[in-house]
Amino acid sequence: MTYKGYQSKVTSDEEARVFHGEVIHTRDVITFQGTSVAELQQAFEDSVDDYLEFCASRGEDPEKS
Repeated sequence: MTYKGYQSKVTSDEEARVFHGEVIHTRDVITFQGTSVAELQQAFEDSVDDYLEFCASRGEDPEKS
């Protein structure tokens, strides 16, 4: 998945029936999870938006993917 220039890697946990995702190509750790594709996509977008807001609140430039 890609959102605002950030790419993610997704794995699934069949036993827990959950998808886990991580934004790749950054030193910062940005993770998310969901139980459906739609929920996973929303969680990914929310995590990226939260990361960008966090960086802005600290006056830092966000790392680009």
